[in-house]
Amino acid sequence: MYLIDTNIWLEVLLEQEKTAESHEFLEITESSFLHITDFSLYSIGIILTRLKKLDVLNKFVSDVIIESKVSIILFNPEDIKEIIKVEKEFGLDFDDSYQYVSAEKYDLTIVSFDSDFDKTEKGRIIPETSKRE
Repeated sequence: MYLIDTNIWLEVLLEQEKTAESHEFLEITESSFLHITDFSLYSIGIILTRLKKLDVLNKFVSDVIIESKVSIILFNPEDIKEIIKVEKEFGLDFDDSYQYVSAEKYDLTIVSFDSDFDKTEKGRIIPETSKRE
C-alpha cells in the first residue's frame, strides 16, 4: 500500500522530467493500493489552477479519484499535533510532515522524489526502484 506524494502526480500531470517512471508506477500498481492525502489533492488543484490547466485538473479528478477510486486520506484537527511533532523531530516542512503522518497512521509506504523523507524512520521509495505488488 502506497502513499503517493504530490510530486509524483505532478510529474505525470505536467509532463515533467520523471513522467515516464512516475506514469509506469501508477499504471502497473493496482489502484486500490494507491492513496493520496487531501492536502496533496488540494495542492494539485491550486497548482493546476494557477497554471490555467483546469482541463488537466478535471481529468485527474475524474480518472484518478472518481473512476480509479484512489483512496483519499483525510485528517482531523487532532492530527495537527502529530504533524507538528514530526516537523520538530525530522526537520520536515508542513506538507512533508503531513504526508509522513498520513503514511504512519495508515501504515503506507511513501512514494516520492523528495529526499527529505530519507532522514525519517519511514524513508521513501522512488518509482524506478520500487517493488510493486
